[in-house]
Amino acid sequence: MTDTDNAAQIDYWNATAGPIWARMQDQLDRQIAGIGAEAMRILAPDSGEHILDIGCGCGQTSVQLAERAGALGAVTGVDISAPMLEVARARPVPAGAARPKFLQADAQSADLGGGAFDAAFSRFGVMFFADPPAAFANIRKALKPGGRMTFACWAPLADNPWMTTPLMAAAPLLPPLQPPDPNAPGPFAFADPERVRRILGQGGFTAVDIERFESPIGGGDLDAAVSLALQVGPLGAVLRENPGLKDKVAAVVRGALAPFATPEGVKMPSAAWIVSAS
Repeated sequence: MTDTDNAAQIDYWNATAGPIWARMQDQLDRQIAGIGAEAMRILAPDSGEHILDIGCGCGQTSVQLAERAGALGAVTGVDISAPMLEVARARPVPAGAARPKFLQADAQSADLGGGAFDAAFSRFGVMFFADPPAAFANIRKALKPGGRMTFACWAPLADNPWMTTPLMAAAPLLPPLQPPDPNAPGPFAFADPERVRRILGQGGFTAVDIERFESPIGGGDLDAAVSLALQVGPLGAVLRENPGLKDKVAAVVRGALAPFATPEGVKMPSAAWIVSAS
């Protein structure tokens, strides 16, 4: 890949986060699969369609889209992370589906093909652009006239205990945390639905609809949930810089997550936006 405005994200998702997500993809897929399924229901991919999967990561959604598009359809998954795309390319494809094509590219600036796609989809892959209006303008150019787009993004951090509970439990043991820029690239960059509407309008999209979707997420046992909390998100970032705190933090995080344990694994409340536009 060549240098782009998203150089910091490209480095992060290749050198730091990408290997973690590739290693833990089974658990991470289980955690957010229900939200992706709701977004896919709203997109309603059809047989024979050509579909762009933005920020496809380890490829679960690309394969699901390919199954719906069938043998006459085509799915292209785009992501900046080489470790995650390696997992995606190795995924089995159901009978009757065309194998997705996976591109390591920056959807903000890459030539995705003018008017090549009937639809665009993303499950938590569109919140990391340095210039969101430019990124969505580029995605719009890749859609056919009348094409549609649906993506899932996180609602505000305060509405997502799966992220806040481990972090708040660990906070007394951590160095002081700087408040993040709410508009900086990151998982909660699209928490404000009015900002999302403005960005999509600037990118040339119309008929924007934003629905709130709440669901319990998780699926791993308590050990798996603690391990995941210590490796991803802001808590994982702090511990990578302060590895000596890991054992103490793990103990308090385990205590905070234990009340959410169920026979089906640790399940915690979450809230996302399902965004559609044309």
